[in-house]
Amino acid sequence: MKAIVKDKPGKGFSLLEVEEPVLKEPHDVKIKILKVSICGTDVHIYEWNDWAKERIKKLPQIDGHEFVGRVVEVGSEVKNVKIGDLVVADSHIPCGYCYQCRTGNMHVCENLKILGVDRDGVFSEFTVLPDRVLIKIDESISLKYASVMEPLGNAIFTTTAADLRGKVVLISGAGPIGAMAIEISKLSGAAYIIVSEISDFRINMAKSLGSDVVINPKEKSLIDEVMRLTNGSGIDVFLEMSGNEKALNDGIQSLKSTGVASILGVYPENKIDFVMNTAVFKNLNIHTITGRKMFETWYIAANWLKYKKLDLSKVVTHEFNFEDYEKGFELMISGKSGKIVLNVTNDEEG
Repeated sequence: MKAIVKDKPGKGFSLLEVEEPVLKEPHDVKIKILKVSICGTDVHIYEWNDWAKERIKKLPQIDGHEFVGRVVEVGSEVKNVKIGDLVVADSHIPCGYCYQCRTGNMHVCENLKILGVDRDGVFSEFTVLPDRVLIKIDESISLKYASVMEPLGNAIFTTTAADLRGKVVLISGAGPIGAMAIEISKLSGAAYIIVSEISDFRINMAKSLGSDVVINPKEKSLIDEVMRLTNGSGIDVFLEMSGNEKALNDGIQSLKSTGVASILGVYPENKIDFVMNTAVFKNLNIHTITGRKMFETWYIAANWLKYKKLDLSKVVTHEFNFEDYEKGFELMISGKSGKIVLNVTNDEEG
C-alpha cells in the first residue's frame, strides 16, 4: 500500500510502498483510509525540529493521526463497529487498565501510545487500530470535516472548560484549532469574542468566522486594547492556542479576577517565564488541556456536525491529492492556510 513515511532524519517525508497491515488481536479493526488531515505535530516531524528529534524513537515510521475511514475487516471480539461503518479515531491509544483509564481519564493513560508518534500513523491506504479508540459516525457528515474531528475535539475540550454563556472571551492564536474555537465559543453562548493573531491570512479567517474584533499584537498592545474594549474590566475567559509565551502572559494579565484560563498551546521550551503572582492574586482558574476527553468531546463533535451546528467550510481551506502531500505541508508551514486535507481514496464523495 502507499504510505507517507518518515524514513530518515532530516526535513521531509517519503511516499513509499509498504506492507499492508493485518489483524493481529481479536479487538483489532482494519480500516480503509479515505481522507487525512495535516496537524502541527506532523509539521514538526516533517521539519524534523528539536521536539521531533527527541520524541520520535524509531524510524522508519508512517506519519499522521487525523483521518476518516471505512471498516473493511474486524477481529473476533469487536462489538462496537462492523464492516462498512464510517469511523474516526482518537489518536491517543490507551491501555484501558491503568489508574487513569479506570477513572475516566484515558486521554492521559499512564501507558499511552500516540498515532504517528509512538507507533505507525494513518497517512496510508489502510490502518489497523484497536476497537477501543474508534467512533462510528453518521454518514451525513462530510468526509473532509470528519477527517478533522480529532483537532475539533481539542478545540471543544479547551473551549468548554468554562461556561461561556454571556462571557467575554479572548482567543490567542487563530490557527485551525483557534479558528474552530471561535465557532464553538459562539455556539456556546459567548457574548463577545476577541481574537489575537499576527498572520494576515488567519486574521481574515477569524473575521470571516464571526469574531467581534481581531487584534494584531505586533501592531497594538493586546492588554491595552482588551481593557479599552471591556471598559477596564478585562475578559472572563482566556483560550490560549498559540504556544507563544508573550501571548500566554498577555492573556493572563487581560483576565479579570476569578477569570478562567484554558491553555492548549504547547511551548518551544518546557520552562518559560510566567506571571505567576498575577495569576495567584487574581485567583484565576487555570485549566491545562491535552488531547480530547474520551469520549465525551467526540460525541459533542459528532452531534454538532451531524445536525449542522458547526460549519467548518472556512476552517478547512485546502485539499490535495495524497501524492501532493508536500504542497500541503509547505502551505501549512507558510501560515497561509487553515486545516489542510489529503485525499487518500477518491471513490467516495464528501
